[in-house]
Amino acid sequence: MQITENIQRLKKSVPSHVGIIAVSKTIPEDDILEAYHCGHRLFGENRVQELTRKHANLPHDIEWHMIGHLQSNKVKYIAPFIAMIHSVDNLNLLTAINHEALKNNRTIRCLLQIKIAREESKYGLSLEGANKFLSDPEFALLKNIKISGLMGMATFTQDTTLIRSEFRHLASCFRQIKADHFRQDNDFCELSMGMSGDYTIALEEGATLLRIGTLIFGSRT
Repeated sequence: MQITENIQRLKKSVPSHVGIIAVSKTIPEDDILEAYHCGHRLFGENRVQELTRKHANLPHDIEWHMIGHLQSNKVKYIAPFIAMIHSVDNLNLLTAINHEALKNNRTIRCLLQIKIAREESKYGLSLEGANKFLSDPEFALLKNIKISGLMGMATFTQDTTLIRSEFRHLASCFRQIKADHFRQDNDFCELSMGMSGDYTIALEEGATLLRIGTLIFGSRT
């Protein structure tokens, strides 16, 4: 029952309007089911193969989020069921998502990933790149996707001042992009930032979606 207790404890510390995505990568399906049976429905995965397997084996009212880097040629495997893709960082990927969404008669919600961390290994667009992306005539042709907000990953560090500045930058990008491209679009409302080690800072800086793994499922071995 530790997972149930962890979720209950976490939800007491998070405002009710903020979504908690339980990051279930490498987590056994029995553990996911424990979280499910205590009422949790939002789960996030990083790898397409693992995500499709879990979707097939677990209850179909789970809302699956793709939070890892996604290759265009893998979109077709998750397009029939994915609730949201957090990691869109180029127009070719978004075009592939739109194509597969159309084939499945769906509109898929997506977040633009902004690079806010200092690590070179992190993916993402700059604010300038995001504005260029959204102003591209090709973007306007994509009718089966919905840009719902932004996602970012902070630097992996104990420096809370740096983490806060990166989250604050992401929130600033959100406000600018909202004003310039989605002023009349109420669906552009999500700011996905914050993980087990820094979610309290993310909340203070305006997160609406948290990606929490360790605090729910414990440390991965």
